[in-house]
This record gives sequence, structure tokens and C-alpha cells, in this order.
Amino acid sequence: MSKYLLPLILTMFAGMSTLLGGFITFFVKRNNLKVLSVGLGFSAGVMVYVSLNDLMGESVQLLSSFYSVIPSKAIAFAGFFTGILVAILIDYFIPDHIESDFLTTASKRRHQRHQIRRAGLITALAVTLHNFPEGMATFLVSSQDIMLGIPVAIAIAIHNIPEGIAIALPIFHATGRKRLAILYSFLSGISEPIGGLIGVFLLRTVMPAQSIGIMTAAVAGIMVYLSFDTLLPLAREYGENHHVIIGIVSGMLVMSFGLIFL
Repeated sequence: MSKYLLPLILTMFAGMSTLLGGFITFFVKRNNLKVLSVGLGFSAGVMVYVSLNDLMGESVQLLSSFYSVIPSKAIAFAGFFTGILVAILIDYFIPDHIESDFLTTASKRRHQRHQIRRAGLITALAVTLHNFPEGMATFLVSSQDIMLGIPVAIAIAIHNIPEGIAIALPIFHATGRKRLAILYSFLSGISEPIGGLIGVFLLRTVMPAQSIGIMTAAVAGIMVYLSFDTLLPLAREYGENHHVIIGIVSGMLVMSFGLIFL
């Protein structure tokens, strides 16, 4: 068991860095809609960049251990669009579209807060799903070679911080409760070491190794759909177009600097 203690600590460190992003809410005023608009754009930038630049490449790389290049790419793309389909089905069965013409001003404000909170919750779910294979990777690498696991854990920790911001900011704006925003960041972060342990167990018992690559691509599809269907429309609703663009570019820049260390 002692063999797995340090890998587990490294996986915990990587996952809980999401909590650092949650603490950003302590420095944000709730009623600052420009910050909310930039923040939602930032969330979308983080999601799209990490999905297309990191997760899809990782999916193909994982699948290439079992298939040749073209089948690996085809399976990864199938997983990506399956993830989008799953997100569409969730949106269909849990609708959030209400005709605003029939709402009073107070009702509209409540509905807007509900939309923002829902965006934060779905972001938290998407990041949690994303953290599952990340935790698995960190734990597996660290358990095989601790000197290689340390830089991997640090790299994942760096790019988990903006993901924590993406979760906490909309939750805080919707509820006004910083502790709740931080709680969701914590729950998403803790899924990384838990996911790592569960994933390793499943991988060694019932789950085929190829499923990790497919799941990684599906998570990318979910995150891209969430960005274009929920985060960006809300960002434009609460700010001007250039606020949204600033947020998107900032999110992509932060993620790109984080991924340089991978």
C-alpha cells in the first residue's frame, strides 16, 4: 500500500489545485456583470482550447496503442460527437428555455440567476468528467515512475486552476455564496484522486484499456457543446462582444501556458 501513497498524494495535489481557482471568487464583486461576461468567456475559452488542443490529441494517442493511425482518429472523432450527442440529450430532457415574455421583471432576474447557476453546475460536471482520466493518468504514471509523475502532477495542477475559476465564478454570481462556489470547485477537484483510484481498479478488472481514449474524446465533445450552447450565449447576454472575446482569448492563453509544461 505504501507504494501507492505518494502517487495518491501527487494525484490529490493535482486535483485540488482546482480549489485555488475557486478562491478567485473572494476577489470578485458579485454584481459586476462585466467580470461575469469576461469570466464566462474565459470558461468557454478554457473548455474549447483544452478539448480541441489537448483532449482530442490525448485520445488519439491513447487509442494508437491499440489501432493504427486512421482507425484511432476515427474512433476518437466518434467519441467526440458521441459526447456532443450526450450533452444534447441532457439538454433535451432537462430543458432550461422559458419564454421570457411571460415572466415578470423579478421572475426574469430569478431565471437569469438560474441559468448562470446551471452553467456553473454543468461546467463542474464536465470538469469532473475531465478530471477522471487525468487522475487516472497521474496515478498510473506516478506509481510506475515517481520522478516522471512529479512534473506531470505539477503540469496538471497548473491547468486545473483556470478550470476552478470556470466553475466557481458563475456559481458565485448566481447565488452570492462564495463558500458554495468554492465547494463545487473542491468537489470537482477531489474527483481527480477518487477517479484515479476507481479508474485504475476498473482498468485492471472489467474496463478495456481502449475505453480511456474513447471517454477522453467524449468529454471533449461535452465541453465544446457546453461552451457554444451555454457559456458563450450567457457571456454575450451580460456584456458586450469585446468582453466575451477578451474572456475567450484570456482563457486560451492561460491554458496554453499551462499545457506548455505537459
